[in-house]
Amino acid sequence: MLYKIITSPVIIGLTKIHNPVKKAISTCFILFSSLLVVAQQPLTLKQAIETAVVNYPAIKAKTNYALASKAAIGQTKADYLPNLNLSAQQDYGTVNGQNGPLYGFGGFGVASSGIPLPNQNWNAAFGSLYLANLNWEFFTFGRIKERIKTAQQVAVRDQNDLQQELFNHKVKVAAAYLNLLAAQKLTDSYRKNLARADTFKRIVKTRAFNGLIAGVDSSQASAEVSSARIVLTRAIDQEQEQSNQLSQLMGVTPTQFALDTVFVSHLPKNIEEPIDSAVSKHPTLAYYKSRIDVNNEQIKYLKKFNYPSFSFVGILQTRGSGFSNEYSTNQNAYTDNYWDGTKPTRSNYLVGIGISWNLAQPFRTAKQVKTQRYVSAALTDEYDLANQQIKAQFSLADTKTINALNNYREAPVQVRAASQAYLQKSVLYKNGLTNLVDVTQAQYALTRAETDRDIAYTNVWQALLLKAAAKGDFNLFDSAL
Repeated sequence: MLYKIITSPVIIGLTKIHNPVKKAISTCFILFSSLLVVAQQPLTLKQAIETAVVNYPAIKAKTNYALASKAAIGQTKADYLPNLNLSAQQDYGTVNGQNGPLYGFGGFGVASSGIPLPNQNWNAAFGSLYLANLNWEFFTFGRIKERIKTAQQVAVRDQNDLQQELFNHKVKVAAAYLNLLAAQKLTDSYRKNLARADTFKRIVKTRAFNGLIAGVDSSQASAEVSSARIVLTRAIDQEQEQSNQLSQLMGVTPTQFALDTVFVSHLPKNIEEPIDSAVSKHPTLAYYKSRIDVNNEQIKYLKKFNYPSFSFVGILQTRGSGFSNEYSTNQNAYTDNYWDGTKPTRSNYLVGIGISWNLAQPFRTAKQVKTQRYVSAALTDEYDLANQQIKAQFSLADTKTINALNNYREAPVQVRAASQAYLQKSVLYKNGLTNLVDVTQAQYALTRAETDRDIAYTNVWQALLLKAAAKGDFNLFDSAL
């Protein structure tokens, strides 16, 4: 997001320019400088929200989690496909055999086959093995189906988590925008207060210098200017903090924002319309509900481990060997020719169906299911808590709306009365009919009225935002902009 910067026009001095070329250059330079004076493009609330949704890292992370969960569904479905393994090996070695037991620890023992000869020999030839293996766990009493349903429910949960993050972040950005807008308006009010105090100080000093009033009034007026300047500095500091907060939520470099103040000059068109108090579709509640659904699907999936599984197996194997079938009687009946040893000469196939059932698994599954039921109860309690909090927030939003509207309607009356009082006290002081304390109090009252007005205007929109947050429908706020 790029923001235009106000560029001040260049002021050319009154130096005489006699050269016509210089005059032309100066004229062009002045025109060019004038074109640089552009109004700063205001950042609207909708633009701030759109920028935040695109840039904020937490939303990017939740988006990737949701995409990963969707991809996991395809992976889970692919796990149901049969395993088809192709294997080929070509070896060179001896075939001495011996009667006796053999166990290959860790798969490192050799499985050479041959006749048991009375003595060791080192006759060696080539051999080969070509293998195709098909293994398919084709029936598991619904275990695969429940696993897919669990993966689908996880994807729904992560998608709801993303929607919850989007909704909450939109509310945060809107609240930060309104807070910054209020801070900027307060800064303007305190800047006006400083200008009033400074103007009044000059009047007081002039009257004191002419001996019309006591000199102590001049000191008091100077103190009021210093106080107004300190208050303004605090307001600027608060504005900078709010601006920094909005920058972080938008995911942009901190900068000085020029905000759109048009929409806060009037009431939202739907602020006083009754709103259905049902909050069952709130994004936060939808996310909590999906967590419960995931856990319940996991319980169903675990129960399926109590049943056996049926598997289909198919094997096609062919072998080659450099040892002749007469090798048992003639130990010279072999060849070390590579092609003779690796050429397939014997083949076998096997087709079968097997059943596998771990009888100890139901005892383990029972404990796992019991654990998951407690987790389900805990998730349900968290859902109930969130539901109670949202309903309480909805009730609070109604009260906030009523109070904000009352203050909104009362603020102009207060400002008008305070302005008249300040004007009256100023005129009386200039004519020597009142003291500086009365003028100062009137100035305080006017400043307080202006700040109350600034806060009252934004509080109406804050109340609508709170109601939209409680309802779980950001369009309720967005449609009023």
